Amino acid sequence: MPLIEVSQSHLVSATIRVESATATLIDQYATFLHASADDVVDKALNYVFSKDRDFQDYLKTSKSSQVVPTLRVRRSGNGDGTEPSSNGTKAVVGVEVRDAIRREAAPKA
Repeated sequence: MPLIEVSQSHLVSATIRVESATATLIDQYATFLHASADDVVDKALNYVFSKDRDFQDYLKTSKSSQVVPTLRVRRSGNGDGTEPSSNGTKAVVGVEVRDAIRREAAPKA
């Protein structure tokens, strides 16, 4: 049995707009934590989602699976732009997998 458990995440790149003051605070908090701004936003949102009891109750209803996506998720152009939707069919969504970005950004030997 392994001593540590490593979980793989499926990261996507999305475009959001925040107030200028919020962007500054995100950068300041990221610097404070020695983390990336992406990690700060991801962890902060997951924290809020997990602590909001009304939202947790909402997630247990059928309404939560009928949400129209409004987040602008970027397409990577590498053919990975499909994910299964909640109704079992394949829906086309724009995703940009971080591993693909790292491979593209890596210097060529």
